[in-house]
Amino acid sequence: MTVNQWYSVRSNRKVAEETYALRFSAPELAETIKPGQFLNVRVTKEHDPLLRRPYSISNIYGDECEIVYAVEGRGTNILSRMDETSEIGVIGPLGNPFGMEKDYGTAVIMAGGIGVAPFPILTTALKEMGKNTVTLVGARNGTRLFTDGLADPIVATDDGSAGYHGNVLDCFKAQVDLSSLDNPRIFACGPTPMLHAIQQYALETGIQCELSLETEMACGMGICQGCPIESKSAPRKYSLVCTDGPCFEADDIVFHQHTHA
Repeated sequence: MTVNQWYSVRSNRKVAEETYALRFSAPELAETIKPGQFLNVRVTKEHDPLLRRPYSISNIYGDECEIVYAVEGRGTNILSRMDETSEIGVIGPLGNPFGMEKDYGTAVIMAGGIGVAPFPILTTALKEMGKNTVTLVGARNGTRLFTDGLADPIVATDDGSAGYHGNVLDCFKAQVDLSSLDNPRIFACGPTPMLHAIQQYALETGIQCELSLETEMACGMGICQGCPIESKSAPRKYSLVCTDGPCFEADDIVFHQHTHA
């Protein structure tokens, strides 16, 4: 059931450079959220900024939900200054969850930048299912790495300041023996060029792969039609990231040339 309500902030801590983890009390959400779903959040009651913004649900702690976000604009600047006296307006849970119940052996998590946000809750769920996991986390540099709640993550940075020098896909190719993995399935979230590269790798190797897409959206419920993605399975060529996603099978999504870095 989707709720539309204001919730009290319980904590808001800096977890990496320009990156925060905000917890808020929402018992009814905590009971129903599934890994991969998201929330559409309003940061003021004055409708300024006007539009809500989507945030992945990062983890659940009892009756508290957590979102992890990067400070990138006016709305996230307001979020970063919130404390226990603050409230956030939340619509959610929204979107479709990760396909955790598919037929696979090893879960391979690939996260880039703030794309790490949905994976702590997924890691917990996979552990409860008894799945083996291989986790790779990439960031611009070591100060921007966030790995809380992940299982023995292998890290990569663009500048080589922490872990592997390069991106998560190249790190995976260099440091993980693909033949040792039992029927792997990739779960990936991050910048579009990264997802495009992972999609191509999965298609070339025949590995199951699911992509959690990052995009701007206004309503989060399919009304505004503002988050289309070309999809092979969509009746009218396009799916909506908010209602049909944000999690899609890699072989269903069509990325175009301009999505490359």
